[in-house]
Amino acid sequence: MCDTQESREKQGEASKTVPVEAAVGLVLAHDVTEIRKDEFKGRAFKKGHIIRVEDIVHLKRLGKEHLFVLTVAPDEMHEDEAAMALASALMGPGVRIEGEPKEGKINIVANRDGLLRIDREALLMLNMLGDVMSATRHGNTLVKKDRVVAGTRAIPLVVKRQVVAGAVAICEQARRSGAAVIEVRELRRPRAGVVITGNEVYHGRIKDAFAPVITKKIEAFGGQIAGVYYAPDDTAIIEQRLRELLKAGADLLITTGGMSVDPDDVTRFAIRNIGATEVTYGAAVLPGAMFLIGYLEQGPVARGQGPVRISHDPGPRTLDPIPVLGIPACGMYHAITVLDLVLPRVLAGETIGRKELAELGHGGLCLHCQECRYPVCPFGK
Repeated sequence: MCDTQESREKQGEASKTVPVEAAVGLVLAHDVTEIRKDEFKGRAFKKGHIIRVEDIVHLKRLGKEHLFVLTVAPDEMHEDEAAMALASALMGPGVRIEGEPKEGKINIVANRDGLLRIDREALLMLNMLGDVMSATRHGNTLVKKDRVVAGTRAIPLVVKRQVVAGAVAICEQARRSGAAVIEVRELRRPRAGVVITGNEVYHGRIKDAFAPVITKKIEAFGGQIAGVYYAPDDTAIIEQRLRELLKAGADLLITTGGMSVDPDDVTRFAIRNIGATEVTYGAAVLPGAMFLIGYLEQGPVARGQGPVRISHDPGPRTLDPIPVLGIPACGMYHAITVLDLVLPRVLAGETIGRKELAELGHGGLCLHCQECRYPVCPFGK
């Protein structure tokens, strides 16, 4: 039996037609519309309303002699109640419910600007249960406050409580694993230090095109540039410039060029020399395959100073690691690259490693459209 047919049969079993006088205490299975000429046209009684004695006269005045009502057993939930339970379980920080359930459906909207994060595995498990569902926008999408990011609903008029409980349990398990199924993470405003490498740029043989590109992308997130340095293809000089930017207060380091396998491409070695760990070289993205990311651990910090990783331990806290991004030469020639996929996630506090860069392969091919419409396109989806 197909799901649609089964759901219809369940609706038939859960609903019946009764005289208006016999409907007191029962649940209305449909909206009842009222029209008063030149005065009002709209909903007089909402679907899901429990009929009261005082409603009988009003319903009769609307010409209703019989009503379509629901019979909700103790082990069942009305669709609107189920939708509210589902939405509440799915939501994490940065999102909220929009309005009230309608016909078993409710929307979830962003409660702030930020990066939408979706636990795709948990979402799949929930949608495999049947009789309940949730549909979302693509994860790792930048969203604006008050925009719809997801919808959830109960499919039949009444749902078994056991099914809803199973969906809630899936969401709770996801939360225990580290994050809610649906959340919008706030992006920090970076103070970026940039080192542009390459003999050809350093010696003035070609004009630098990286600085304006990087500056524009950082400022789009409300960030600022702590400094832009130029360096030849010399490991020691690149390393020195990176350390100078750290002293200047940079909390994000970006290097450009020097990422290929040519003998003169030494940028990634300088990044390792300053103490970067968890360094991953290579991403499943075109353009941007020679992308590099690593992290600089910082030492203890006195309470109340600087950005910190909050811990329940009452002892000393440590500063968050500083991300180090190595952008290959494609970042100079293409408007949209791997940087546009990774930077928002870094600013949302996500640690990017081999797995995350490998996952970008599905959808990581830019089509270089004549008229770029990113992010309204398949790239990164």
